[in-house]
Amino acid sequence: MTDRNDFAAVAAELAGRGFTRMVFDLDRIESLLDLLGSPQRAYPAIHLTGTNGKTSTARMIDSLLRAFGLHTGRYTSPHLETVRERISLDGEPVSEDRFVSMYREVAPLAELVDQHSTEPLTYFDMTTALAFATFADAPVDIAVVEVGLGGAEDATNVIQAGVAVITPIGLDHTEWLGDTLHDIALAKAGIIHKGATVISAAQDDEAAGPILERCAEVGATIAREGSEFGVLGRAIAVGGQVLTIQGLGGVYEDVFIPLHGAHQAQNAAVALAAVEAFLGAGTKRQLDIEVVREGFGTATSPGRLEKVRSAPTILLDGAHNPQGMAATVTALQEEFAFSKLVGVVGVLADKDAAGLLELLEPVLDMLVVTGNSSPRAMPVDELAELAREIFGPNRVEIAEEMPDAIELAVAEAESDVPGELSGVGVVITGSVVTVADARRLLT
Repeated sequence: MTDRNDFAAVAAELAGRGFTRMVFDLDRIESLLDLLGSPQRAYPAIHLTGTNGKTSTARMIDSLLRAFGLHTGRYTSPHLETVRERISLDGEPVSEDRFVSMYREVAPLAELVDQHSTEPLTYFDMTTALAFATFADAPVDIAVVEVGLGGAEDATNVIQAGVAVITPIGLDHTEWLGDTLHDIALAKAGIIHKGATVISAAQDDEAAGPILERCAEVGATIAREGSEFGVLGRAIAVGGQVLTIQGLGGVYEDVFIPLHGAHQAQNAAVALAAVEAFLGAGTKRQLDIEVVREGFGTATSPGRLEKVRSAPTILLDGAHNPQGMAATVTALQEEFAFSKLVGVVGVLADKDAAGLLELLEPVLDMLVVTGNSSPRAMPVDELAELAREIFGPNRVEIAEEMPDAIELAVAEAESDVPGELSGVGVVITGSVVTVADARRLLT
């Protein structure tokens, strides 16, 4: 059995490869997996890409598959608290023992690959190889795999999954994927391989074109939200929402999901269609509705409008681009009756900070600007200057560190509010890193 120091040493060695370093070249990961005996070929997979909703959708798919009795492996990123979150078996992060053991098997082979490469394997390459090897070793019945960035050149694309899922595509990571929806969709459509079944959320016409062209090119079958499946109805409920979903095999009624927002309802419809496609349900066969309800009822998505405190309510949400923030703001307006709401915002320097702040302005009474632990974080004074232009100087406070930002936001939320605090809240958002920093303090 390993001890805590073993895991810490492995995590540090892994981080030494550069947490944010990106090299888009599949040769290295393919070489490493070849040396490992191609573990990614030991099980079928559902592969997810898109701009927003990938992790939530992956978690719902995982929960549904487990409800149907399958042993699952799930690979998602980034993590909130520990790298082990990226690699889950049957819904739970792998243990420190298993992580360390698998790393010690993979690391010597990774060094061999590095010796014959102009660029060493990246942090993401390594976690991808660790995930695929862990799933083969478990073994799992199916892997649910989320891309890191893009699709065609992402390290996960060696999986060549039989079911490819594309969540809504928007403008993000433009420095790597291109600055048009067409170019971004073209990159993401690269996860569609010969004969695959594609489950696509509703897309703008500019993004839909490359997806359809790729399907035609490789002989893939596509099911599209709004045509073959979708949300027929949703009602807000305590702790989430109740949905009626048109699936590939029929209508599924009274499905409760413990997640907030119309975007999560959309994610649920995409997840259900993906599971139907994998399990062989279609126009003539519907999945067992009770099992579907069970699967959705146990779904979780940490850091996505996650309630971590009450009185005042504190919500964590990792929205980091305008498309994602628009969905968050809509959910805040529709599903939470706040009489006063204070925001804590920290963003990365390469994000559309102004776009995020403009969306938040109508729903926040006060804004606390802060930093986060990423080396790519936007300087607080720069973010504050943008915030003052959008909110006005009297509605913006600054706190350099997250503990101070939370304390200040809670004090602002509670001030000038007579009686019960049930109607006041704090939302911490702007980046997954911001949410992770806050979550470590609050949960």
